[in-house]
Amino acid sequence: MYCIVDVETTGGVKGPSRITEIAMFRHNGHEVVDAFHTLLNPDCPIPPFIQHLTGINHQMVAEAPRFEEVAHEVIRMSQGAIFVAHNVAFDFNFVKKELEWLDHPFFRRTLCTVRTSRKIFPGLPSYSLGKLCNSLEIPLDNRHRAHGDAAATVQLFERLMANDRHSLIPRPATLL
Repeated sequence: MYCIVDVETTGGVKGPSRITEIAMFRHNGHEVVDAFHTLLNPDCPIPPFIQHLTGINHQMVAEAPRFEEVAHEVIRMSQGAIFVAHNVAFDFNFVKKELEWLDHPFFRRTLCTVRTSRKIFPGLPSYSLGKLCNSLEIPLDNRHRAHGDAAATVQLFERLMANDRHSLIPRPATLL
């Protein structure tokens, strides 16, 4: 199993920054079998730059659940799965930080679609999600929002799997 994830946040991984939105798609290697998406109340200010980038503002998250209210769903969705994201260190470390603040250690194998794309599709002009999706003709709706970016990453992941001639991506049978 794979868990394809994207988060939007109030800033960088270091320090008190929090997640404002999370989208997760559980994938069995052939298709999406489960999905979870929600805005999150970060209980801290969302900087103007982030509001402008994501479109997520204080009013949108005021009545949203806090991370601790959805932590069980994050754990369930990613249990027994490889954690997949575009620039996986960012998304994984944010989820890990939020769970560790709740005294729940978080260990998952990870797969970065940026690094994997560079190996499977060498020579493209850019490996940023937007430009990579453009190069590969993958639709990317609602850019810089967790659901839109994660949905595009699902399609990118499927394209990577279909073109993985050197077994760079562990297959479900090898996950045991």
